[in-house]
Amino acid sequence: MEEVKKLGAIIPKTVTLHARQGNPPPRIVETPSGMINAIGIENPGIDKFLETKWPALQKIGVPLILSVSGNTDEEFKLLTEKVNGLKNVSALEINLSCPNLGHASLVAQDPEAAYRVVHLVRKATRLPLVAKLTPNVTDISVIARAAEEAGADGVSLVNTFAAMAIDVDTRRPKLGNITGGLSGPAIRPIAVYMVYKTAQKVKIPIVAMGGIMTAEDALQFMMAGATMVAVGTANFLNPRTPLEVLEGIKAYMKENKIKDVKEITGSMVTS
Repeated sequence: MEEVKKLGAIIPKTVTLHARQGNPPPRIVETPSGMINAIGIENPGIDKFLETKWPALQKIGVPLILSVSGNTDEEFKLLTEKVNGLKNVSALEINLSCPNLGHASLVAQDPEAAYRVVHLVRKATRLPLVAKLTPNVTDISVIARAAEEAGADGVSLVNTFAAMAIDVDTRRPKLGNITGGLSGPAIRPIAVYMVYKTAQKVKIPIVAMGGIMTAEDALQFMMAGATMVAVGTANFLNPRTPLEVLEGIKAYMKENKIKDVKEITGSMVTS
């Protein structure tokens, strides 16, 4: 537990207004250098989450960023109101990007809709607000800019890429939901590019993710313009990955005589 306290923050799994059973199994399939998941945001709903999960999370001693997602604009508003009354919430992340949740994924693909939802939540809370965006768009920087203009304090990117896998023997999809979201090292080069492109268009901080397995992976995102990085899929293989990434960044800074991590953000040399 003491080691976990070294982390900058923890983002629990996204919570919805009402309980969700998630998608039918199988829900996860391995792919070359990654995996496809179709969990479907299985969760007990915000009220049950706050009753059964939140007390234990507060005892960890690490800043908590609560992630929520809604099926409608009204659900986003209600979720925000419930979060407003909580103690020890460092920020609110609105997940606009799950490929397995219709309304949210559609919002993140339309700059006007993204602006509308972010603006709605912005008016409803004083908490730092982060918009989590989908890579399944023509230009993610356009959506990020809309979120910034609507009042987001930061953007989180990228979520998973829409994907599927087929069992050639049965000729059936390997996932019960047919499609899911691809994550892991396979998406990292595309994610780094999207972070770089977005950093040219917005002034707010970028929380970057997408196949981070090592400190070098994290440093690529930071040099591309990310202020913070998050580790997801790697935790399935090694729960200590976030700590190892953190230690690796510290070692890199010491070796290169970098005193402030801010010096790394956007430091990629292009000429």
